[in-house]
Formats: sequence, C-alpha cells, structure tokens
Amino acid sequence: MNTTKPKVHFVDNGLLNPTNPITVNLIGAGGTGSKVLTALVEMNHSLLALGHAGLQVRLWDDDSISEANLGRQRFASSELGLHKSVALINRTNRWSGTRWRAEATKYGLESFAADSTNFSATLTVSCVDSVKARFEIAEILRKIGRISNYNNRPKYWLDFGNGQNTGQVLLSTVGEIAQPKSEQFIPVANLPFVTNEFAALLRRSEIIDDTPSCSVADALQKQDLYINSALAQMGMSLLWSLFRQGMTSHRGFFLNLRDFRAQPIDFG
Repeated sequence: MNTTKPKVHFVDNGLLNPTNPITVNLIGAGGTGSKVLTALVEMNHSLLALGHAGLQVRLWDDDSISEANLGRQRFASSELGLHKSVALINRTNRWSGTRWRAEATKYGLESFAADSTNFSATLTVSCVDSVKARFEIAEILRKIGRISNYNNRPKYWLDFGNGQNTGQVLLSTVGEIAQPKSEQFIPVANLPFVTNEFAALLRRSEIIDDTPSCSVADALQKQDLYINSALAQMGMSLLWSLFRQGMTSHRGFFLNLRDFRAQPIDFG
C-alpha cells in the first residue's frame, strides 16, 4: 500500500484574510491579458460577495489598439489608437465601479530603473509573448522581493504563455511562503519561477515572428482564435481555487487545444 503523503502548497494567509484588497499587477493587455482582466472582474465581485477584501488591479501595457487586435482581443473599432491598458481599465471601472489603474508603460527593467513606483504587488499575473519579457519580470520580482515593505511584498507570480494552439500556465512563489505543519500532506514552501524551471520550454513555445500583425487573419496565423480564452479560463480557475480552498496540489498545466488535451503540473 502506498503511504506517501501528497505534496501541496498552502496559500499565504495574507491572500485569504486580507485587511485591504489584494494588489495585482496584470502585465499584458492583449489576447490573453484582456480576457484575464475580465476574469479578475468576476473574481473581485465574487470575493467581495464572500466577505473578502477583493482585488486592486494595475494593468500594464505600452501597446496601442490596432485593426489586428479587433475580434480576437477585447477591443472595439471605436477604441482604435488608444492605449490597450487605458481602454480596458476605463471600461472596467465604468462597468464594475472599481478604481483599478492603467499603466501605459512596459513592465520591464528599463522602466523599473527609471521609476520603480507601482511595480510592487502581492500577486503578479503575466500575459506576455516573449522570453525576454519573462526574464525581466523575474528579475524585477527578485529585486522587489528584497526591498518591499511587508504589506506589499510580492508573493506569487502566475504566468500565462502560448503558441498558436498550445500553452501553459504556471504558478510560482516569490521566495518561500511559510507553511503550516501537516500530518496529512507534505507542505511545499517554494514554487520555482517559470524562468528557472521551464526556460527551454519557454523558448520552444515562443512566437518566433514577433513583428506586428497587419490584420486579424495575420494574427490568427500566430495564435488561434480560442487558445487565449481557454488558457485564461483555466488559469484563473487555478487562482480562484487558491482563494477558495487555501491550498493547491497543482502548480499549473500544459494545454494542447488542437488535441483538446490538458496536463496538470503537480509537485512531483
């Protein structure tokens, strides 16, 4: 009989019983990020209904809305030329009554060096399409983790990444999260960064042609119509389970939408 105890990660108590809304940096407002923002609106409303303090989101993206973004991303023709982050946050705040913020700036080392204000958040959610951007996010989180005050120290990083029909979502901790003693489980305090554990996979799944798309048809050659939506829903379901269950036995998943297969990532 197998008596090995399962490995789980117990969520930091600051996320479960916060005094103030959980600060969230959502990086990227494109195909995945625009849909993750919608899911965060739903999550915030549901958390508030359950007596939780909710979320305070800051959306980062320095890109502007083009014709190629319409349809596949959460934008309308009336928003052409606007900054993606500003358009989405303005719409979100009008619809849901939130006071979330937009940064029409790239979340990267250059911007961080110029002004590190607003870069720190308890939860970082990245929806970027380059390996370089992920490594910069990792470096920023390490730097902030060493200097931030306790209340706004980064604790978790949820990364979304995809190719045309495949993708992955991975949850990481920024350093170690104190774990309770357990007779039933083996608590796991540290979840490695995606840039440490899956660097080779990231490079294989990266969109090689990163030139701007000139049309929706061109964009669909790089990322199929529903890969972003599928990743967003499944990834945010993982985040929701952290709030509702207070623990997780999975760090994320791999998704192949062409074959309709999903493979969870556990703790080994």
